[in-house]
Amino acid sequence: MLIGVPKEIKNHEYRVGMTPTSVKEAVRNGHKVWVEAHAGAGIGATDADYSQAGATIIASAEEIFAKADMIVKVKEPQAVERKMLRPGQILYTYLHLAPDPEQTKDLVASGAICIAYETVTSARGGLPLLAPMSQVAGRMSVQSGAHSLEKAQGGRGVLLGGVPGVAPGKVVILGGGVVGTNAAQIALGMGADVTILEKSTDRMEELIARFGTQLKTIYSTQGAVEDECATADLVIGGVLIPGAAAPKLVTRAMLKDWKPGSVLVDVAIDQGGCAETSKATTHADPTYVVDGVIHYCVANMPGGVARTSTYALNNVTLPFALAIANKGWTQALADDAHLRNGLNVANGKVTYKAVADDLGYSYVDATKALAA
Repeated sequence: MLIGVPKEIKNHEYRVGMTPTSVKEAVRNGHKVWVEAHAGAGIGATDADYSQAGATIIASAEEIFAKADMIVKVKEPQAVERKMLRPGQILYTYLHLAPDPEQTKDLVASGAICIAYETVTSARGGLPLLAPMSQVAGRMSVQSGAHSLEKAQGGRGVLLGGVPGVAPGKVVILGGGVVGTNAAQIALGMGADVTILEKSTDRMEELIARFGTQLKTIYSTQGAVEDECATADLVIGGVLIPGAAAPKLVTRAMLKDWKPGSVLVDVAIDQGGCAETSKATTHADPTYVVDGVIHYCVANMPGGVARTSTYALNNVTLPFALAIANKGWTQALADDAHLRNGLNVANGKVTYKAVADDLGYSYVDATKALAA
C-alpha cells in the first residue's frame, strides 16, 4: 500500500501523522511511504530522517493526495484537503465530526473511507487512540489555565499553589475520565485546591484511591456544577460522549455568578465544548472573555507540545495503520470490531451512529458498509 503523510496545515499544528520510526516499520512491512517535505519539522524530524527511514519525500500535498492509497494525519482534514480526497481512498486521522457539519458533508461527498482515531475502542472499553492526547490535554489544561489566571493575561491574579499564609487557587474539573485525572494530577502537584465532579461512583472511588483525600469528589448534578464553578478560580471541562457532541454543562446564565477573571479551559471543544459560550480558538489567539470569564478553547491543545504528542500518538495509531495497510481496510475492519468502531464515513454513508444522530444523516452500520 502507498501511505501518504501530508504536512499538517491547521493553525499552529506542529504534529505529524507518522514519525520516522513509524515510517521505518511500515516500510519493513512492505509498504511505500510518501512524506511531504518538512512535514516533521515541528517535532524535530528532518526530511533526511524520513529518507533514512525509507520514505520518499514529496514536494506537495497535492501529489500525495492524488496517489496515496491511505492518508495518515493528525487533525481533521481542512477544506482544501477534503477537496483532494478520492472515492475509496482511506483517511486515517482525528475527525470529531459531530460538531462539524461542513467537514461531514465534504467527507460524505468525497466517497473516501474515513476512520476516526477518537472512536476506535479497546477490549477494556476505552478509547486507546484518544487517550494519549487526552492525557496531554488534561495536563496542559492546568498550565494553560494557570497562565491565563495571571493578571497580565486578564485573569484574577491568583497563583494556583498559593503560598504560606495565602490560600491556594480552587480548581474544579468537570469529568473524572482521562482528561480529568491528568488535570487533577498536575493541579494537585502544584498545590491547588482540587475538586472533580463525576457521575460514576465507581470512578470517584478509583480517584480517591489514586490521589487520596487531598482530592475532593462530588457527584455531578446541575446544581453541583453551578455551585462549584461559582467558587472556582479555574474550571476545566473534560466531559466526553464518544463520537457525539459534548453535553453543555455550563450555561451562559451561570457565568454571571462566577468570579471576575476566573478561567474556563474547555478541553471538550473538539466535540463542540461543554459550555454554551465555548467556541474553538487557536494557539495564535487562545482566549476570549465572556461576562468577565476568560475562555481558553484551543481545539488542538496537544499541538503545542508537538514532539511529545506525536510520539505518544504514534505508539497507539501505528498498529492499526499497519493492520489496515497489511490487510486492506475491509479485511482489517472485519477482523477487528474495535477498529471497525473507528469507521465514521464510508463510500458516501455515515457509519457512526452518534454522528448520524447529531447531524441528521441516515445511519448505516459499519458491518453493512463493509459488505457493500
